[in-house]
Amino acid sequence: MKFFPESASTIAPQSDAIFFALIALSAVVLLIIFGPMLYFLVKYRRTNRVNRKMPKLPTMAMEVTWTVIPMILMMGLYAWASEVYFKEERPPLHAMEIDVVGKQWMWKVEHGEGNAEINELHVPVGQAVKLTLASQDVIHSFFIPAFRIKQDVVPGRYTSEWFEATKPGIYHIFCSQYCGTSHAQMVGEVVAMEPAAYQRWLTEKSPGSTQAERGARLFRELGCSGCHMGSTVVRAPRLEGVYGKPVPLQNGEVAVADDAYLRDCILMPAARVPGGYAPLMPSFQGRVTEDELFALLAYIKSLANVKVEGGQP
Repeated sequence: MKFFPESASTIAPQSDAIFFALIALSAVVLLIIFGPMLYFLVKYRRTNRVNRKMPKLPTMAMEVTWTVIPMILMMGLYAWASEVYFKEERPPLHAMEIDVVGKQWMWKVEHGEGNAEINELHVPVGQAVKLTLASQDVIHSFFIPAFRIKQDVVPGRYTSEWFEATKPGIYHIFCSQYCGTSHAQMVGEVVAMEPAAYQRWLTEKSPGSTQAERGARLFRELGCSGCHMGSTVVRAPRLEGVYGKPVPLQNGEVAVADDAYLRDCILMPAARVPGGYAPLMPSFQGRVTEDELFALLAYIKSLANVKVEGGQP
């Protein structure tokens, strides 16, 4: 019988080390407190004849000792845990990006190569993987115990987490946030594979078009290209080279054209209008799903290094 899930990611041993350090420190503190307590209970019991006069003790030294030493230990644990936390919250720049949509009651996974999965997530061992998470309906929580990662998936916004699997295997995915009647059935599996096997899986399961290509088709079908691309009339910002760049807004602020900003531009275009443009763009709230939003963003990302005529993005 296993008391702990398998440790199968780079962050898992560090998370476990902090957990066991907290357990050990708590055990020491309990021993220091309850050990003398039990000793005094026996020594100074009613029937035992002992000296009960109040001894002279260095109270100031004692107060300082039991205040300063625990504080140093706790602050050391805080600094250690903070270092691991920030490492866990900052995905490496070279991380592979995969999108995950939580729905009642399933996980839909989409790879940049176009491969889509339901309640399964295939990843290569030894490669950092960044998950961008969105919810189609209610709050979910994406939890992989073997990787020691858990992240709430909140409607109306993107959250993210990353991991690097260290050994091949199949590991459980759970929703750890109660999300309705069939919450307990919202489970899945991470399939960690050797890099060569993962590449074969991508090829064998390839749908024939990438996520960015699907986004490009959707971009045209929704009529976005009429204003944002190839028009001689300036009605909307061009999207070539915009991703990741600062965007001056009509209200004088500056936003960065990241996933969250572009999502708001699609669903709530009047909220943060780019400077020099009228708020004419219609809202696509309710007209596109979370899956389609990911595809549109993948297409815009694919234009990040494209130059328009004249050499300016």
